[in-house]
Amino acid sequence: MQLKCAKRNEKQIEKPKCNADLPESDAEVNDTEEELADGLEGSSGQECDDDSDSSSATDSSTASVGALAKSQLHTRSPELAEDGSASDARLQVLENKVQIVRPALVPSLFANMPLTVYFGTTNEKIELLPWEQKKLLKWKMSTVTPIVVRNAIARSHFRTTRKNHDWLGCWGHHMKSPAFKTLREYQKLNHFPGSFQIGRKDRLWRNLSKMQTRFGKKEFNFFPQSFVLPHDIKLLKGAWAESSKQKWIVKPPASARGIGIQVIHRWSQLPKKRPLLVQRYLHKPYLIGESKFDLRIYVYVTSYDPLRIYVFTDGLVRFASCKYSASMKSLSNKFMHLTNYSVNKLNTEYKPNGDETVCQGHKWALKALWAYLGQKGVNTDALWAQIKDVIVKTIIASEAYVNSQLNMYVRNRYSCHELFGFDVMLDENLKPWVLEVNISPSLHSNSMLDINIKGQMISDLLNLAGFVLPNKEEVTANSKGSNSNSGLCVFSCRGSITRAISSNLELSADEKLKRVYFLSQKPSNLEFSASLLEILTPDDVRMLVETEDENNRRGHFERIFPSVDSSRYLRFFEQTRYFNILLDQWEQKYGVHRKPGIELLRELTHKRVHQGVSVSPTHIVSTRCSLFSLSGFHHVFKPCLQ
Repeated sequence: MQLKCAKRNEKQIEKPKCNADLPESDAEVNDTEEELADGLEGSSGQECDDDSDSSSATDSSTASVGALAKSQLHTRSPELAEDGSASDARLQVLENKVQIVRPALVPSLFANMPLTVYFGTTNEKIELLPWEQKKLLKWKMSTVTPIVVRNAIARSHFRTTRKNHDWLGCWGHHMKSPAFKTLREYQKLNHFPGSFQIGRKDRLWRNLSKMQTRFGKKEFNFFPQSFVLPHDIKLLKGAWAESSKQKWIVKPPASARGIGIQVIHRWSQLPKKRPLLVQRYLHKPYLIGESKFDLRIYVYVTSYDPLRIYVFTDGLVRFASCKYSASMKSLSNKFMHLTNYSVNKLNTEYKPNGDETVCQGHKWALKALWAYLGQKGVNTDALWAQIKDVIVKTIIASEAYVNSQLNMYVRNRYSCHELFGFDVMLDENLKPWVLEVNISPSLHSNSMLDINIKGQMISDLLNLAGFVLPNKEEVTANSKGSNSNSGLCVFSCRGSITRAISSNLELSADEKLKRVYFLSQKPSNLEFSASLLEILTPDDVRMLVETEDENNRRGHFERIFPSVDSSRYLRFFEQTRYFNILLDQWEQKYGVHRKPGIELLRELTHKRVHQGVSVSPTHIVSTRCSLFSLSGFHHVFKPCLQ
């Protein structure tokens, strides 16, 4: 790879035309409604942009033909094909293009469960639903809804609306936590309340430093030492005096796209009159072609209680457009020291790359980087495992706060999901460092590399989200101003497992008893925790079914929590949560061989245990027995079975 140094032509960075972190104004909400046309891939729009090449791209819908389409019919989702849920897909030839025709709704792995809306890619054609169902496919548009999201929902025949009550999904602004109260039980917004606890640079540092204090540097030493000014000014002076030759990077705590960032080495260069994050500069980065780079990793959280984290298996590698130098004289050269696309695209020497399979230009696909490092003898599997480890720990650092906000402001855990953009840099020893986390990562896609990676990622993400069509009666009730906060399952006629976030208040006495008992024990007692699966209550079955169905829809995402080895993370949680223990034990028992666990859940859902309609006595713990009067699970639950 040839990377030429730019001349000192640092153009002024334009102020972004949109702000993805501000609440949507009331003026944007009206009663208009429109149907999205198919084939929006070629349309243009204004989006916040930090990682997309500006080179033009042809409509990627023409690329997937012939053998490629046939291959994807069998390889896009192996689990779906194996379990028969993709068996209705067929090939259709239209104007010399081969398209995979897929049903609009995807069946569950289990009986008496709802269907979920299917989101396809550009070579897939989604069948039309009957009008009574199709008219429920409404998406609330926002000024920051990315084109790649608009494309995905258009393929699934969504109509857009600006009404507040009857939409199913919205990809929009982050809101202040109290505003989440307005979400209906059947609606999904692409943010969690409180996620700015890792999305702001200063809050990310505060939360990770607290974890480092509690658990030590051995576990939490993957982020550069930082100081939040003006609060930490005395601490910064002390650290500065210890190393006079240290470089520091100065960042506004809530900005993006490289705005306001500078690298300094003298105290006099430090801005004094505004809030800042001052961070130790990683002065010995791993270089390729003598240039710095960072990784944009896409992390998707579907739930915080229980915590479920997925990571997309591809991503972006973003290079500085000028060869790296450790000289203090070069610190003002942003094209050398910053890897942000929004900065480097202004360099006349910036080279775009439209091919996700090759290692050229100033942006690569993550999989291309793995191939490059593999040729250099790097153990990329071990490196990827380290990156996943720091991602899980970073998400856990804000878990307690987000859950507190969810419990206060969100009726239903179904209603929130969020895509995070993790910026990770490798040092000279290939150790990953988390630089920042974006709660509205750029999805701008003009190059073929961006289209291929982000298009597939968004399609898989929306399938993972599991959108369910609501009952007509429920939409009507909400449109009349109903603000019910009952704990009943929503979408009941379709057997949905979605429950209100306050479902703990509506649990049966037996289910409450079991939770109290297991939460009162030490998590380190692994033999005791394993006994949790011996009696599965209806609420247990609902959660396990939801989790297995979700995992089955993951596409090119990989679930990294819970996993077969995620028990080691449980001690990092500020509060022990029953569902985290349940899913951890399930993964330990069935994570390597899922089929027996799935068959068990199929049997239970066939009997409608998850709905509490036809419950076998073996799934009820009698409240007539006192859990705390006996010492162990085997002496407690079995004698208490009705």
